[in-house]
Amino acid sequence: MATVKELKATARPKAGKGAARAERRAGRVPAVIYGNNEPPLTISLDDQELRRRLQAGRFLTTIHDIVLDGKKHRVIPRDFSLDPVRDFPLHVDFLRLGQGSKIRVSVPLHVLNTETAPGVKRGGTVNIVTHTVDLEVPADSIPQYLEADVGALDINGSLHLTDIKLPAGVRLITREDATLVTIVPPSGYGEEQKAATPAAGAAPAAGAAAPAAAKAPAADKKK
Repeated sequence: MATVKELKATARPKAGKGAARAERRAGRVPAVIYGNNEPPLTISLDDQELRRRLQAGRFLTTIHDIVLDGKKHRVIPRDFSLDPVRDFPLHVDFLRLGQGSKIRVSVPLHVLNTETAPGVKRGGTVNIVTHTVDLEVPADSIPQYLEADVGALDINGSLHLTDIKLPAGVRLITREDATLVTIVPPSGYGEEQKAATPAAGAAPAAGAAAPAAAKAPAADKKK
């Protein structure tokens, strides 16, 4: 069962830019709840509380119960906008979740055992190709992250999405063959490999002496 956070809201009867600016001057952030074949609700949230939720991380994959006039609305944040200069929240969109809802989310990838990977011990570097994976999941069981274990990877080795164990009920939206992590060789690794591998069937160097023929035994002299 996914963790559900509670967030208090107040009704915002007026829409439009002027009303939104008035909410922000009062220390509140305009927001809207939509979806599940119900009319949209215009609300506002406490600015400081919303900032704390955003800074805590995983805001867009966390289910919330928004408390409005004593009633709880089960939602998940779909988008939010920030001021381009001062980076404070300007607006939030929430998707209303019905019973048994399935939603699309981007889940972060956690890479494990980087220090013990053979390729890293030999000087290679872990290169994370894909930082998030797009999934369709039941709204009440959103995974916080997926794990990618690179502990067995050598230099030039890679881990793909097909190598990851997914929770039950999850459907992939990202391509199944997507590369998640690779071990990049250190600088000069290719030249070292060439130098360490002698060419097959190489001819002897010029001027090399041919093997000496065996000497025939000398004939016995007559006494």
